[in-house]
Amino acid sequence: MKEKEIEKNNKKKKNIKKGKSKKGKKNSLKKDILVAVLIVVGLLVIVLGAILGFKNKDKISKALGLDKKEYTYTDFVKDLEDDKIMKVESTIDQKTMNIILKNDKQIEEEKALKKEAGDNKEEYKKKISEYNSKKAEKEEELKKNNSKEYFELKKDEKERTKKTYIPTLESFAKLISDKIAEGKNVIYDVKGVSGAVKFVSTLFNLLPTIVIVVLGIMLIKMQGLGNNSKVYDEETSDTKVKFSDIAGLDEEKGQLEEVVEFLKDPAKFEKMGAKIPRGILLYGQPGTGKTLIAKAIAGEAGVPFLSMSGSEFIEMFAGLGAQRVRKLFEKARRYSPSIIFIDEIDAVGTTRSNNPNEGESNQTLNQLLVEMDGFNTGENVIVLAATNRPEMLDKALLRPGRFDRQIIVSTPDAKAREEILKLHGKNKKFAEDVDLKDIAKNTSGFTGAELSNILNEAAILATKENKKAITMENIEEALRKVTIGLEKQNKMISKRERKITAYHESGHAIVSYMLETGEEVKEVTIIPRGMAGGYTMYKQKEDQSYLSKKQLEESMISLMGGRAAEAIIMGDITSGASNDIEKATNIAKNMITHYGMSETLGPISLSVQDNSDLNLFGQDITKQVGKEIMERVEISYQRAKKILENNIDRLHYVANLLLEKEKINEFEFKQAMEVDLEKIKKESENDDNN
Repeated sequence: MKEKEIEKNNKKKKNIKKGKSKKGKKNSLKKDILVAVLIVVGLLVIVLGAILGFKNKDKISKALGLDKKEYTYTDFVKDLEDDKIMKVESTIDQKTMNIILKNDKQIEEEKALKKEAGDNKEEYKKKISEYNSKKAEKEEELKKNNSKEYFELKKDEKERTKKTYIPTLESFAKLISDKIAEGKNVIYDVKGVSGAVKFVSTLFNLLPTIVIVVLGIMLIKMQGLGNNSKVYDEETSDTKVKFSDIAGLDEEKGQLEEVVEFLKDPAKFEKMGAKIPRGILLYGQPGTGKTLIAKAIAGEAGVPFLSMSGSEFIEMFAGLGAQRVRKLFEKARRYSPSIIFIDEIDAVGTTRSNNPNEGESNQTLNQLLVEMDGFNTGENVIVLAATNRPEMLDKALLRPGRFDRQIIVSTPDAKAREEILKLHGKNKKFAEDVDLKDIAKNTSGFTGAELSNILNEAAILATKENKKAITMENIEEALRKVTIGLEKQNKMISKRERKITAYHESGHAIVSYMLETGEEVKEVTIIPRGMAGGYTMYKQKEDQSYLSKKQLEESMISLMGGRAAEAIIMGDITSGASNDIEKATNIAKNMITHYGMSETLGPISLSVQDNSDLNLFGQDITKQVGKEIMERVEISYQRAKKILENNIDRLHYVANLLLEKEKINEFEFKQAMEVDLEKIKKESENDDNN
């Protein structure tokens, strides 16, 4: 009964969390929509304002007084006193006025009217009123007739227009009305402005505020100050990934099953006084399934899964990384029991330094360390992290109590590769000639992601060829495409380049065949593929955990076979061997600095992260290392050259076969290496004599 009650409570708790999760996602979505709407509205206002402003630029310019020549308020008062102002027009901001001055003709006409009226002010006002009426009627008639005189009149009026700033609207209006009462002939025109002009004016006034608000919202979004940040959205136990969806990682899954059991029933472990690991670090090559395992744990346990990438913690703003760490762990505690997964943790967990430029990174890491220490006993939050570079992580992060358990997710062996191929091949149709076991043997060193990609490429090729099932030929072509590149059948190549490529690839194949530990040749071709002019493909050997000194040395000799063939046959060398030389140099370097296989330095490791540590071995250590690397590469080159010189007829035969067929498989190559060349030579001579 007690167990059923616990199970019932756990289900209820999960349902509550799922409800919260959905509610949180809805709120997050609403906030995202609101921010998007605000930004769009802001942009629309700016664009609309620009369009209206362009259409009404003349009106706006005139209304704002931008096209008027300035003159001072003192000048305005003086001209008003001298009765030289014809008209005063208000602008949209009501802080500047357009002042239209009278022309000389009007001034003289008004002086004549004043003279006629004498000292009688009422008579003068009457005459001025009649004068203005006649003037307005004439102007209206000219306008109606679209007369040239009207446009000239307006042009002249525009030239006489000035602009002045006024102290206050009230004092200015009083000054004008007083002067009109005194008998000054001035028209005070307080114009109403159009809706478009008013809108643009208001927009220009509000534009700085709009820009600041929009930028503020965007800044808040960037800083992650809101709970609507996408990186904090949890992927709950709705994930469909289970351990059954993962193949080839039996040992890794075994170590993690107890974590799943703890998340399902923590009380069982607590009764025994057992503590589940607080942190689990998954490390290994890219594509081995680290992220997939983390999702499978969440899927099996049925708990909320909070996922973030290490790079998402670091931002340009100081303190944001630490803040994001706090929020992530706060949410994890709220949904306890839960899983936090930090992918590529090396982006945030690298070894701390005194470099001032790394202050934000150090602060973020410190916060992560504090949070991982801060779990209470009953919180039931597990931190999973994945990285390809565990050696870069800070030691404090890896100590017991933080990442208690470190699991290497290695590349699968032959058996595991076969299981992975079967898993990814469930939804695919294969022809009878497809042997997944054989494919697994020939893909040593491939990760699960790469194997999945090969089958997917094979399926695409089969579809393009309208086949009903994926054939072995499709899979082998997909393998070549993934490892070497796309075949370039139509590429134009000169005869000389074809000959160089044929001898170069023949050199690799023959040297490898002649070496004791050399790899078996699977295919040789001079058809360009990817960045290569041709290639020699070898059959994969059984999975090896160790490489002997002899294997490494003979690998270098095989790599130098192409360059040696060029030098012997062409009397010259090309850039085609650059990649081979790079690989050979790296092997020599690792033998000396990493594997302790140096003839002169002995069994020491020089693989240090900081070059200053090399001083421990003396100042001349780098010279000695460089000298021995050069010697080893040169010895490999000379040995490859000697092998080919001793098999020169065989080299010519294989190269000519390549020039004829362009591609030879393993059986054709073996036949070419085993054929009696003397017999062929005699038969050829007899044919020539006949």
